[in-house]
Amino acid sequence: MQYAIVTGATQGIGKAIAEKLLNEGFAIAVCSRSTERINSLQEEWMILFPDSLIKYYCADLANKNEVEYFGKMILIDFPQIDILVNNAGAFLPGNIADEPEGLLENLININLFSAYYLTRLLLPFIKVKKKGHIFNMCSIASLKAYPNGGAYSISKYALLGFSDNLRLELMPYNIKVTALCPGATFTPSWAEAGIEPNRIMEANDIANMLWAAYCLSEQANVEMLVMRPVKGDL
Repeated sequence: MQYAIVTGATQGIGKAIAEKLLNEGFAIAVCSRSTERINSLQEEWMILFPDSLIKYYCADLANKNEVEYFGKMILIDFPQIDILVNNAGAFLPGNIADEPEGLLENLININLFSAYYLTRLLLPFIKVKKKGHIFNMCSIASLKAYPNGGAYSISKYALLGFSDNLRLELMPYNIKVTALCPGATFTPSWAEAGIEPNRIMEANDIANMLWAAYCLSEQANVEMLVMRPVKGDL
């Protein structure tokens, strides 16, 4: 059996990725800061994946102590880690000059530090096997500044830098690191934006490309995966 961790898996891209891995026979661990969401997900997946090994945790990954709790529980419950998907994150628009005080700190905590602290905690465990794949959910906002990007774009640029440095560091251990950089994807955060669903990508598109990258030969790695709607960015 293969084992995966997917953070931020109760909705959107994270949920699509987790369900793709479950369909491929993985055991998975997921977390959410919302007890209501994690309970709802458990009820849904008990019906959809009755024979799968799934570990559910309530943890706010913007909080370092809760990241450490989540990571330590994984080390107890899983014998190995084949895939780590650092997907937990938040999007809040704003301009640097006038966005709310503390927005950058909040977005750095969830969009960068959640991945940084969890990966650091799990790396000794992953290194022992000298095999594994880490996916970090970056964004096209990691690649190019755009109006009203502000703190969000800064945090995603930082996550891409983390991914690049981590990849270089883990090459001697045959551990792959892929930065996923999707553009507009239909998730709950877009549901109330009035955008036609067929104008932007589906969450399953990202999940399918993650799986394709994972299925390459051991000597091949997709370092960065950039995906945009066929009609371009909004």
